[in-house]
Parts: sequence; structure tokens; C-alpha cells
Amino acid sequence: MVGRGVELDRSVPALLFKIGRYPLHQGSVGAVRSLGRAGVAVHAVVEDAYTPTALPRHLSRRHVWPTTGLEDPAALLERLLRIGRGLPARAVLVPTDDEAALLAAGAQDRLAECFLLPEVEPDLPAGLAGKRGLYRRCLAHGVPAPDTRFPVDREQLVTDAAELGYPVVVKNLAPWARLRAPVVAGTTLVSDEGTLLALVDAPRSVLLQTYLPREAAQDWIVHLYTAPDGRCAPVFTGLKLRSWPAHAGVTTYARALANPGLARRSARLCRAIGYRGPADLDWRLDLRDGRYKLVDFNPRVGAQFRMFETDRGLDVVRALHLDLTGRAIPAGGQREGRRYVAEHLDVAAWLAYRGRAGAARPPGCPPVRGGVEPAWLAWDDPLPAAAVAVRALGAALRRYGR
Repeated sequence: MVGRGVELDRSVPALLFKIGRYPLHQGSVGAVRSLGRAGVAVHAVVEDAYTPTALPRHLSRRHVWPTTGLEDPAALLERLLRIGRGLPARAVLVPTDDEAALLAAGAQDRLAECFLLPEVEPDLPAGLAGKRGLYRRCLAHGVPAPDTRFPVDREQLVTDAAELGYPVVVKNLAPWARLRAPVVAGTTLVSDEGTLLALVDAPRSVLLQTYLPREAAQDWIVHLYTAPDGRCAPVFTGLKLRSWPAHAGVTTYARALANPGLARRSARLCRAIGYRGPADLDWRLDLRDGRYKLVDFNPRVGAQFRMFETDRGLDVVRALHLDLTGRAIPAGGQREGRRYVAEHLDVAAWLAYRGRAGAARPPGCPPVRGGVEPAWLAWDDPLPAAAVAVRALGAALRRYGR
């Protein structure tokens, strides 16, 4: 029994699957703990034996498989199947990044030999994780989104940026590109034409997006699970308060905050496009026009999913396991006020946000309550946090040495 009424099928294991080297991935550790504490045997693909995901006490077995994203997808698929054939039973497959989710969706029939995974149109996750496909779907379904351009050469790059206005946001266009040929390290804010031309040498691989000023915007997170009948349950909403790099990077501090209108909007979109499975959506509320604008749709479990659970102890990963093992997903209200902090990044984020607009609690946001969910630290599972501390210290010393 888990929490206050969620019971998982302990005879069905789970495998966490990722592509690329990013050893400090808090979502994977959260998934191991969530399922492992429920009595599920959890296996995980890891870069090496000393990453945080390889060390939780709730992990049944680590599969050391350092990938880069440069491999032939067919070779990735064969290796994944070899791991699956060695598991004690068909396992729930839990992709923890976009590339893994895309590979799994495109090979559902073959992976069904060893794994349980949501049935979804094979090309749909790629069309959502890819920025061009997402923007087109937003236009087709009347979903507001920041004005976005897709330049094909340097001349159009300059023209598009001038029309959008500086500063302008630059992003890699597609999930695989961020591993194989990234133009920018992540979401990047560019202040002028000279910087843009120096930064972008492959215009076809990026998009440009209008910048919504931080003093006139709020960043909202939606995590949900869509069942085969199109019902979205659970649907969680929260407010991102800090990120690193500041205002453009991964979430370092956020809190669960009910937003029924945004929850309905997100569920309606998933039904309209026929999406199935877990999803992590990023919306930006433009305070100038009062509209929520969809920035990202990640067709997978989000890194900060453990911020959200119902009053019965249900989170998105547990919903995935329940659904794929034929069990009902129990209804329940979102636990309000739960906070999430990524300890290894939030100190720098806090320093960057201090004194800036958007750092304080937004107007109308109720007082903090509901407890804190650290990304790494857990008293019953201390090794992942220790591994993060060692790796973060090593990285800091290397930067200092340079």
C-alpha cells in the first residue's frame, strides 16, 4: 500500500530509460523513489555506477550504458531490448528525456515484447517535442503561443530577429539536435544582432521566439497523465519561481498551486491531439494580455514531477504504472503548497533572482505551506545527495582551475 490508498502491482517491474549524458537528473531519482517505495522493482539505465540514479536504496538494479545520442537509433533499440529480455517480467518503460520518449513511441510494436508503454500515434511525441510541430499544433487548435520564427538562412535569421524585437529567445529546433549538433546550450536570450550572428552558425537548426519580459510574466508548470480513453487524471499545476540559468533554464524552485483553468486547458489540448501517457507542459502567463502561452510540451515524465501528488499519494509516475498494469487511477485532489527545490542549482538561482522582479511571491499567491520535496536529499535515502555534492564540488573545482 502506498500513501493513503494507491496500491501498485508489485509483480510488474519498471525500467527508467534515458539517452545522453546528464548524470545529475533529479527526475530519475524521484521516479526510483516513487516506485521503489511502493514496492515495485525498479531498474535504471545510468551513465556509470556512481551517478545519483545508480545509488538509491530503492533501486533493484542499475544497467550501466553510457549513451551520447549520436548512436544509430536501431542500435539503441536493440540494446534496450536486450535489457528488457533480461528482466524478470514485462516492465513498465519510463522514458526520462525527450529522445528516449521519441524512440519508444516510434518502436512501440517491437518494444511490446518486453515492455508496457502507452499506445500513442508513433509520430506524435516527435511533433510535440519538436518546436516546429508544437507551434503548428498550437496554431491549429487555437492555443496561444509566443510568436515564433524558423529561419532558413542568416539573412532570414537577421530579419526574423528584427521583426520579433530584441532581446530575442533562441532555442534548438528539435530534441535530437540538442545532443547531436546543438547550436545553443539551452534556451538563450540574445540582446543584439551581432551576438546573434556570432552565436548561430546553423540557422536551420534553431528557432527564434519573442521574449516575454520576466516582470510581465509568470511561468506555470502542468504535469498530467492521459489514459487511453482520453481522460486526463491526474492533472497537476504549479508555479515556477526560480530557474537556472536565471529565467531561462531548468526549474530550481517551484510550488504546487491549483490553477483549474490551466488544468482544463491542458487536458483539452491533450484530448484534441490524441496524446496518451505522461506529459510535462510549460506555460507562460503574459500579464500584459492575460493569456497563457504554451512554451514547451515534453511527452514524458517531468524532472520535477515529485513536487506534485494527490491527497492519496498519487503522482504521475504511479499513475503511469497503475494504468499500464490495468489498475484504476484513483481520483484525488492536488496537495496544495508543496514546494520543490533542486538543491545543487538553487543557491546560484537564488543569488541571481535576489532583488529582481519576479523573485518574490506573485500577488495573490497564498502563503507557503505543504512541505518541501528536495530533488536529492531524503533521510531514508542519503547516497544520491552525497553523489550530487561530490560531483558538483568536482565541477566547481574544475571551473576554478580553468
